[in-house]
Amino acid sequence: MATRMLRSVLGRADTLGRSFNPLDYVHRRGASLHLRPALVTTLSRHFSCNRSVSANHNELSYYHAAVNEPLIGKTIGQIMDETTEKYPDRESHVFCADGIRRTFAQFKQETDKIALGLLALGIKEGDRVGMWGPSTLEWVLTQFATCRIGAVMVNINPVYRVLELEYALHKSGCKAIVCDKSFRTLDYYAMLQEICPELATDKPGQLKSARLPDLKTVIFRGEDSLPGTYNFPDLLNMGGSTEEKRLEEYKHVVQFDEPINIQFTSGTTGFPKGAALTHHNILNNAYTIGHIIGYHEKPHRICIPVPLYHCFGMVGGTLCGMVHGATSVFPAPGFEPEAALRAVSEEKCTSLYGTPTMFIDMLHHPRISQYDFSSLSTGIMAGSPCPIEIMKQSITQLNMKDVCIAYGLTEVSPVIFQTLRDDPIEKRVSTIGKATDHNEVKIIDVETGNIVPRNTAGELCSRGYTTMIGYWQDEKKTKEAIDESRWFHTGDLAVMDDEGYVSIVGRKKDMIIRGGENIYPVELENFLYKHPKIEDVQVIGLPDERLGEIVCAWIKLKEGQTATEEEIKEFCKGEMAHFKIPKIVHFVSEFPLTVTGKVQKFKMREEMHILLDLKG
Repeated sequence: MATRMLRSVLGRADTLGRSFNPLDYVHRRGASLHLRPALVTTLSRHFSCNRSVSANHNELSYYHAAVNEPLIGKTIGQIMDETTEKYPDRESHVFCADGIRRTFAQFKQETDKIALGLLALGIKEGDRVGMWGPSTLEWVLTQFATCRIGAVMVNINPVYRVLELEYALHKSGCKAIVCDKSFRTLDYYAMLQEICPELATDKPGQLKSARLPDLKTVIFRGEDSLPGTYNFPDLLNMGGSTEEKRLEEYKHVVQFDEPINIQFTSGTTGFPKGAALTHHNILNNAYTIGHIIGYHEKPHRICIPVPLYHCFGMVGGTLCGMVHGATSVFPAPGFEPEAALRAVSEEKCTSLYGTPTMFIDMLHHPRISQYDFSSLSTGIMAGSPCPIEIMKQSITQLNMKDVCIAYGLTEVSPVIFQTLRDDPIEKRVSTIGKATDHNEVKIIDVETGNIVPRNTAGELCSRGYTTMIGYWQDEKKTKEAIDESRWFHTGDLAVMDDEGYVSIVGRKKDMIIRGGENIYPVELENFLYKHPKIEDVQVIGLPDERLGEIVCAWIKLKEGQTATEEEIKEFCKGEMAHFKIPKIVHFVSEFPLTVTGKVQKFKMREEMHILLDLKG
């Protein structure tokens, strides 16, 4: 009923058209409505600008984070100019493994040279430029150089294999790609040559690929002069007076509502989708993330062990640092627990980022006691549900007294919830906080679509400046994710309390239904983390002929510990309803993970199906 009332008042906020392309859509965005609370008084009270609400047990699970401060109406390039003018001699980037340091002034100068080089290679506003590699200076230079000329950078997962790489390049229509030489066991040139054998004979910048017809230019990090490619340093000297004039023109031509980035979803299921994001999306999100942490209050040094290709590293890391004048410190090209601990200690980092899995690996590292964390005070844990016990250990063992939880998705730029420094400790460790500024959120019944009362589980939806334009060249998937009123459906199950704090209780697809009883894996995982022998745990549902599904717990024990299935079950007895106790306990040494540290539960299910010879 509530949803029907909302739609009757507001009508259709926007449509994505018959043939969806974000480059076309941005010119029609005036039709989009970012709705104000006055229009939805039938559904919710107008909340005050301090994001506080009074308890009302009859209130619906709707919240609008209204504030007096306006959004930033500028491009990333304009913000880069402003920050460099304020802090020219402050360090902007440190790459520990490569021994590289740059001040904001040095970084801007180098970025502009790369931008001139891209222009000389024929890259223009709206062209897609792929970035394939781990955390390096070249990655960040490409990020900001494409912003300067209005090109769209396409983030490509550094551990993609050949088929995934081809899919991403073909889907986004990349005209150029910047690559590292290798990462871990991957030989990037050999992989790209498998897709484009023409590299061996075609001249640099003149690739004629049968399988990737849009791709013309391939640029590799280093100075190896691989066949058919440019060296990245070549770009520094390519631009002349013509390109300098065009770069100056782009400062006034590029608009903040234009797409600047395509970020592919992490691919925990199926082929990833490319979320098209604008300057406005990610710039304002980066500002909000940093403002909540307090990056504007004093100089900060952010340790960023999370990958740059992911929105956590790119938006919450490098872009956030640029917006607030903070130093971005990269411990290593990929995540290495000890490298992160060492970087915090030696670089005197004040903030540390990571997924729960990364924090678990750092907290349990055998040499953690050798490092000094006295400089640390804050940081962000995000990327997947954050176990309460791991949050508590981060506060006590890593000195992160102001650590916050952030929640979001690639499709929403990414953060739409974040705990505050002055939130009560029990809220900071057990919820994802309240909606961040300028966002609306609601929780709906998964069957009816109606907004549910407070303290009731349902699907979390959001609306605001954070919502992506859409999935690149995929109208069908876009319409499945964003409804006619521009609500983005997250697929996550959540509960909103009387104060507006939200807790994630699981994914719609991960919820276990055992004999008609709904079981939320996160609840079980948080309980099992309390077991003194358990380092990490993940809960999934497995098919059962009688009950529909049964509970299975994958458990990773702390080093040197042993346990039995009965011991784990006995720990649960008397502490939770009998139907929640795991039927199957599977001990493992590791979990299947994405490069960002997200657990791939679908692979866990596949393995258990094979191990137990399950049907269905």
